[in-house]
Amino acid sequence: MKKILIIEDDPTICNELSELLSSSGYLPTILEDFKNPLEVIETTAPNLILLDINIPYTNGELLLQNIRKTSNVPIIMVTSRNTEVDEVISMSYGADDYITKPYNPTILLLRINAIFKRLETQSDIITYKDITINMQKGLIKKEDTEIILTKNEMIIFNYLLSHRNKIVTRDELMTDLWNNNEYINDNALTVNISRLRAKLKSIGLEDAIETRKGIGYVLS
Repeated sequence: MKKILIIEDDPTICNELSELLSSSGYLPTILEDFKNPLEVIETTAPNLILLDINIPYTNGELLLQNIRKTSNVPIIMVTSRNTEVDEVISMSYGADDYITKPYNPTILLLRINAIFKRLETQSDIITYKDITINMQKGLIKKEDTEIILTKNEMIIFNYLLSHRNKIVTRDELMTDLWNNNEYINDNALTVNISRLRAKLKSIGLEDAIETRKGIGYVLS
């Protein structure tokens, strides 16, 4: 079930959106801590965010900009502002769509569905810097060069990609491998990280994975 985070300070609208999403097969969550929205987003790990422009302590456009520094989660701006300037700003900051209040519930659901469908068709191919990664085939490609990753290397690389620019601990990586039915111990993880680094280095990404001594790794 897809999780959708509602960032809106009007309780009536929040409840309406929550009921609409629940009845349509989604799992809605309403943001309550407007002082620390980024922490809530990281903890909740939503599949999509409905974000109002007018929210307490900050504004939706600034929050959108900050979210995009670390996450590509789909975001639809839901706002009472009906100006081209706000729409242009929102889209330039990385919004996936923009809908104004009062919105048509059917149109909103169609737009949400369209975003998820688009992501499903793109989910097997991910871009990182100047390379493309085929998650299904375990291939990384740069221009005419293709390199095959092992299953464990791909799981590790995918986890680092999904937490890009954040420190990932060794325990997190081993837990993710375990969740993918791949048992791996501490020494084996070191070997897999070294092999992954060597393969990335061979296509010009020498310093992509940074070691944080005693903590873990960061994919820049």
